[in-house]
Amino acid sequence: MTSSKDSLDVKELELLITRIQEGNTSQYSLIVKAFQQPIYRYCYRLLANKQDAEDAVQDILVKAYQSLHQYKRAENFSAWLYRIAYNHCLNLLRKRRVHKQVMRIIRWETQSASPEQELDNRLYNPSLAVALSQLSPEERSMLVMRVFEEQTYAEMSEILKIRPNALIKRMNRIKQKVRKVMKSEEEEIDWREQKLPMNTKI
Repeated sequence: MTSSKDSLDVKELELLITRIQEGNTSQYSLIVKAFQQPIYRYCYRLLANKQDAEDAVQDILVKAYQSLHQYKRAENFSAWLYRIAYNHCLNLLRKRRVHKQVMRIIRWETQSASPEQELDNRLYNPSLAVALSQLSPEERSMLVMRVFEEQTYAEMSEILKIRPNALIKRMNRIKQKVRKVMKSEEEEIDWREQKLPMNTKI
């Protein structure tokens, strides 16, 4: 799994967390710097709204800071933080009256194409957006973790507290669901395109 948090290796990260837990709270800014963008990407793809994602990142990092005394070195910090993000975003989605309207892939609004933007642009298409809109918040989150964030099943297992074998089965069902909807949607699009000239003649 690749991300901008590579600037901190595991030993440096654990040492930093220990110092913060011991009272050197000013160093939490280094945690924010390392994880802000990866968590933002995750929230943005799950919530499909830039402002909501920005607000969510702030709330998640505050929650993590307030709960840092509960973090134990035996855990994986990245998984611990993503679990906070996962729960926070799912709560937001559940509070929305109609989450289908916001669960779609949105291209990044940047002047220069980043690797994330290029990936989004390659994957974005109407049928995929429709397929994603029909996933539950939990299913969409799993797909975002696996496909966009490139998390391994072991990493996802730590975040979601689900056995890797069970995750693999769930992911296979999610992929089948997405493929089925995309196929149906593409057939419908093709049908409309074929019928449109006839309709215009009438």
